[in-house]
Amino acid sequence: MRLGVLDVGSNTVHLLVMDAHQGARPLPAFSHKEEMRLAEHIVDGDRLSDEGAARLARFVQEAMVIAEDKGVEDLVAFATSAVRDAVNGEEVLAQIKADTRVDIQVLSGDDEARLTFLAVRRWFGWSYGRLLVVDIGGGSLEIASGIDEEPDVTASLPLGAGRLTRDWFTGDPPDPDEVRALRRHARTQIARTVGVVTKYGRPDHVVATSKTFRQLARIAGAAPSSEGPYVRRTLTHDDLTGWTNRLARMPVARRAELPGVSAGRAGQLLAGAVVADAAMDLFELPVLEICPWALREGMILRRLDVLPLSRSAVADR
Repeated sequence: MRLGVLDVGSNTVHLLVMDAHQGARPLPAFSHKEEMRLAEHIVDGDRLSDEGAARLARFVQEAMVIAEDKGVEDLVAFATSAVRDAVNGEEVLAQIKADTRVDIQVLSGDDEARLTFLAVRRWFGWSYGRLLVVDIGGGSLEIASGIDEEPDVTASLPLGAGRLTRDWFTGDPPDPDEVRALRRHARTQIARTVGVVTKYGRPDHVVATSKTFRQLARIAGAAPSSEGPYVRRTLTHDDLTGWTNRLARMPVARRAELPGVSAGRAGQLLAGAVVADAAMDLFELPVLEICPWALREGMILRRLDVLPLSRSAVADR
């Protein structure tokens, strides 16, 4: 069965087409994405701008044409923190549904954490015991821990790399006082969750997902993406601390020259590093492993768990 997942994120809007069967590993077949940076289209404090809404609507229309061309039989669409936090987010999505018949579901932060945890559990399997999963997105930080496919505990904090860059940094590179202030803020927020998460037990394996963690691991020496998803990639806290200090002194243009760092993401890499450093320190994590699966794969896996294989939603449009 060919499934599509439309991910409306704070940084990127992404259509991923996957060949998937119940009980089998989903295989990516086609990808279409745009670094739309919806979080930067929030105006008047909490409203998605008309330009941002129009760009999103155009992308959804393009995505539906591509999904039909690629033979997608069923499509699941979801939005995360940028749309979730916008006061007119539901209004924007309702208009898109009226125009395109695409029903974009707004996920809560806890939903994000649970679905990402499911993807990580399926990737690593039961033998890894209790997992602690950390995911830094553009708008939020998700944390989940558990021994089964459903985590025992989840937390979602407004500590996304894009959000923090926009709210806390004014210079390039930012003033050291701004970096210190962000560091205090991130640690205060994360410290409140440590006891809630760890009361269920120490993790047997610690995993990170998201573009931010992948880029941090890459600049710290992890294998490039060209070597494939099955190469083991890790990030140590010692390496991360050193790189966080170095990134704080680099202008964005210099960060974009680092291995694995895209120009579009370079500006928010420092804020992501500050949050990652705080999480690894406060949870006492000397090392974590990068998982290639995350929220999109979790959505596909959950859909496969409940979807009748005879359904053909895209073909019916």
